[in-house]
Amino acid sequence: MRPYFDPEYENFNQRINPPRVCIDNTTCSDCTLVKVDSMNKNGILLEVVQVLSDLDLTILKAYITSDGGWFMDVFHVLDKKGQKVTDEKTIEYIEKALGPGSNIPSAKKGSTSPGRSVGMHSIGDHTAIELKGPDRTGLLSEIFAVLADLECNVMAAEVWTHKTRVACVVYVNDVATGQAIDDPCRQSGIEERLRHVLRGHGGDDDGGRGAHTNFAVESTHVDRRLHQLMHADMEFYEGALQGDAAAADGTAVTVEHCEEKAYSVVNVRCRDRPKLLFDIVCTLTDMQYVVFHAAVTSDGIYGIQELYIRRKDGRTLLKDEAEKVIKYLEAAISRRVSEGFTLELCGRDRVGLLSDVTRVLREHGLTVTRADVTTVGEQAMNVFYVRDASGQPVDMKTIEGLRGQVGQTVMLNVKTVPDAVMAPEQAGGSMAKTNFFSFGGLFSKLRV
Repeated sequence: MRPYFDPEYENFNQRINPPRVCIDNTTCSDCTLVKVDSMNKNGILLEVVQVLSDLDLTILKAYITSDGGWFMDVFHVLDKKGQKVTDEKTIEYIEKALGPGSNIPSAKKGSTSPGRSVGMHSIGDHTAIELKGPDRTGLLSEIFAVLADLECNVMAAEVWTHKTRVACVVYVNDVATGQAIDDPCRQSGIEERLRHVLRGHGGDDDGGRGAHTNFAVESTHVDRRLHQLMHADMEFYEGALQGDAAAADGTAVTVEHCEEKAYSVVNVRCRDRPKLLFDIVCTLTDMQYVVFHAAVTSDGIYGIQELYIRRKDGRTLLKDEAEKVIKYLEAAISRRVSEGFTLELCGRDRVGLLSDVTRVLREHGLTVTRADVTTVGEQAMNVFYVRDASGQPVDMKTIEGLRGQVGQTVMLNVKTVPDAVMAPEQAGGSMAKTNFFSFGGLFSKLRV
């Protein structure tokens, strides 16, 4: 069978039929339409969704089709304030990123995108370190402490945990020079120290299975790389994915066969949230499946997606493949959802700040389930999602104890905000209390 994508044919058609992007603010009164027409190419849907996700745009609806070698998408979107997309810089970025001559700049460090995601700011000369392995309480504190001890300044990082595993991408430079760490001997030493931390006290034979760390050779979109690291790590925690997580939050994923058109149809129904479509498309792409058609919509607080897919060789999924797709999609949906307290730290950055902060969290019995660390100029913009060590929501007594240790340098704000898994436009019907705990810039007074 002829491959679906012929590179030479694709490049020729891209030159004579460049992609067209239309930002339409007139057709709908309550949202912006982003229309993308282009010759089809491998991975194009993920590239488009990635750009919209990096800008923190909420996708209310989407209609996707790519039959006949032509790719046509319509996205109904809102900005992160729940309003139409009217910011000129955002519109210009979408047009440049997805239009003629585009190379998806948001996939690269130092992009000029106005988005907030890790990796979307220019953070200077740096080296990326990737880690994955078994998770445990205090692990992130140990990682940052080792990096500080090795005179590595953490400029940005993103950490995901799911079930018993952790994946992390950390961007560092040398404390003394401010330059990337490119000496092979030093890199080897850093890798060995971090690998030892990931293995834990028992080594590889006692809970350290799958511990892995390396210096990244190529720059990859950070969210996509975290999905890839978690995807490669699935064999170590597949047994923990059976039933309970999907049932608890109402997630339902099914795979059916469409005899008439020879597609496998993936149906997803789960609580809607930002970047949901990106997470699903990214997972299917990494599993080597192609999305030919898709319809995405919201039903109250739930997102509903119907995706018509085939393998890259044009075949539909076998039964065992369908079961694997269900399991992997359920994991991809749930691993970005975090409950508990959101701890925000915004202030002047300094060497060792993250080591101090995570040490304090560990000393108060708090475990970090996700982290988003960014440095913009001299300012640290860090967000930690935390729970207590037993996996339950953080007790207020623990928070007051933390406040007592650091004194009035800590500000505690309890706000009523939309549920973390809800899109902005859905907030009016249902509200949930989420506690935001802000350390503030004076956290720099903490001492090791």
